[in-house]
Amino acid sequence: MWVPVAGLPMRLTLSASSGAGRSCIWRSGAARWKDMPARNRRGLSDFQPQLLPGQDFRDLPSRPSKCGVESKRYLTSPRLAETVVPFLLRDDDPCKLILECNPGPGILTQALIQGGARVIALESDKTFIPHLQSLGEKLGGKLHVVHCDFFKLDPRSFGVVKPTVDSRVLLRDLEIETLSWSKGIPLKVVGIFPAKNEKKMIWKFLHDIYSCTSLYRYGRVELNFFMNETDCQKIMANPQNRNLYQALSVLWQVACEVKLLHTEPWSSFDRYTRAGQLGRPECRVRVSNAAALFPLESLEQQTQQNLCFIQCTPRRNLFTENLTPVNYDVFFHMLKQCFLKRNAKLIHQLHSLSPVDAVGVLKKIKQKGTTKITDMYPLDFKRLFETIECSKDYSCKWLYDDFMEDVII
Repeated sequence: MWVPVAGLPMRLTLSASSGAGRSCIWRSGAARWKDMPARNRRGLSDFQPQLLPGQDFRDLPSRPSKCGVESKRYLTSPRLAETVVPFLLRDDDPCKLILECNPGPGILTQALIQGGARVIALESDKTFIPHLQSLGEKLGGKLHVVHCDFFKLDPRSFGVVKPTVDSRVLLRDLEIETLSWSKGIPLKVVGIFPAKNEKKMIWKFLHDIYSCTSLYRYGRVELNFFMNETDCQKIMANPQNRNLYQALSVLWQVACEVKLLHTEPWSSFDRYTRAGQLGRPECRVRVSNAAALFPLESLEQQTQQNLCFIQCTPRRNLFTENLTPVNYDVFFHMLKQCFLKRNAKLIHQLHSLSPVDAVGVLKKIKQKGTTKITDMYPLDFKRLFETIECSKDYSCKWLYDDFMEDVII
């Protein structure tokens, strides 16, 4: 039995069989483009954290570590920890359970516990494990340390990921309470997106939210992450920021209440270096077919960048009778196809999306024939999708091409 969907309409519970793997379940009213007439195939192109006595995270055991895009960033500033904690532990929010990804030296970990939280630390680097375990003993058992990589949790279709971490086993062992989607937040996740594969991880979280899989089996898990400034701007873009506005923007804003909480210079974060120490080196990588080493970025360029602390809280009303964990892939497909021709008129794109009467659909969603794709706000796209989904006069409602299934834009 799939407990987390107990609060959803009956048809939503059908997604229980989808599991953590990527699944596309098309409703009976869908057809492939190659099976449709040519006319229907147009258009695709006061709180201050204090270190405990005797603690010095820079005296941690050292070991060689890979340097480059795979190196991890760590929050090592007590000042920054002091800034972040109030965003996670709000007076009006009863949820005090925090899942921290790669806490490293545990500066934020300690600040959260001192602020009243219970923390589950998922650390992928075994170098930090003894230090974090020792910290947990000093903090009265409010810290549970697990050696695993959060960003390998329930991998989807982005290649073979080893070792695989199953959230069902992990959270069962930690006795995490499941809450229905209509109720509160069961836990909050905080961390820093890895520089490598950040975009793929952002898309993975979207699939997890819409399919109610991975952590979202347990309810509306809140995400709090530092990410690069460009991706943050894309997620928060709307028709007023046309150059950045894309399918990613729509999907996140339909699924979640998105807030930019804080912006911090890259220089405030440390990396684990080749010498096995926390620091800010100039990393170098070998370019194929070249004899020399070339710097990825100079230290000056890196420290001029910002990381944005963004909070994404899934909406209670995300799922409706016409947008569910069963058909969410159709919604993804619709948006990807729309934004392939982002400057086109919506009515022209509708002909390539659906055989349903385009003029009638526009009237129902109160849009004009001159409306362009980039004129549509996120909730407008949701209304568009639901309007087509609830059309009763057509046995086939959607047209799609197989190649669009794995497009990431």
